[in-house]
Amino acid sequence: MEITLKVIRNVAHASALIAMSMTGTASAKSLFDGCPSGPILQRFAEFGKTGKMPADLGKWLNTPADQNVEPWKPFDNVDYVGACWVSAWLVHTDDGVVLIDTLYGPFRKMIVEKIKQTGTDLADIKYVLMTHGHFDHVGGAISLKPLLPNATFVMTQKGWDEAAASSAKSQGSPRAWDMIAPEMIVSDGDEITVGNNTFSVIETPGHTWGTASYTYDVHDNDQTYRAITIGGLGLNAIEGASQVEAYIESVDRVRQMIEAHDNPVEVHLTTHGFSAGLDENRLKLAARQDGEPNIFVDSTAILNQVAGLRDGAVKRLALEKLK
Repeated sequence: MEITLKVIRNVAHASALIAMSMTGTASAKSLFDGCPSGPILQRFAEFGKTGKMPADLGKWLNTPADQNVEPWKPFDNVDYVGACWVSAWLVHTDDGVVLIDTLYGPFRKMIVEKIKQTGTDLADIKYVLMTHGHFDHVGGAISLKPLLPNATFVMTQKGWDEAAASSAKSQGSPRAWDMIAPEMIVSDGDEITVGNNTFSVIETPGHTWGTASYTYDVHDNDQTYRAITIGGLGLNAIEGASQVEAYIESVDRVRQMIEAHDNPVEVHLTTHGFSAGLDENRLKLAARQDGEPNIFVDSTAILNQVAGLRDGAVKRLALEKLK
């Protein structure tokens, strides 16, 4: 599913407003029936027109009962353990497990429960790869840290710096959150090998200056594909034209990885499901018949999304240069 940059930007801007309430209780009636990408995008588009978070949307974003998604497997070695609106992925190897992103606030208990539901022993998690320093992706690290005795938490230096600055700024406010001290610092081109899988670090600044994306192998029956989790899609914290230019360079780099002749990226396991029709594809995968392809192996869909992101960034760049 292609998503406009404007909507993605406002999704990310919503993060600051979402954090205003870090505790949620079950609502009598959920705003949405399930986790439908289109209606969720529509509500964020409406939010984008006013810049004011609607009360019902804000409540939905912070209510665990509304955000609950049962764990499911897009690939033989991957489990989804995220919430409806923000993702977390477990990648299994023959010598341990890797977690990508941590959820936050009211969902810190949820992610632990989901991991256990997959049959994963918390002690088997070797690394927690974090995409960037926004609270919805790293806010759960503080509660996961004491529960994962063998895990090393990973992010770029700028990512760690951004997370620390954001956490410090939040203190004393209704949206206060804490961050762990930096552990493993990675840079572009670094590789982390866990068992039979290698996780490559691609610095993709733009969403934030410290944003990183990760590539790794996913398995479907006897086939292996290269997947990517793109660390950030929005332009919500822009400091000027140079950051938008970095974003465009990052998008172009991802496109080149998809179009590569050698070990191309063919799968996007997104950080925000409704940006790529995740739940709809989950249902299609569940109805898959023997011999049919995996819906998540789709280079064209990723290229279309990347093209849409680039077009929006070019327009944003023109506005930034007018300032």
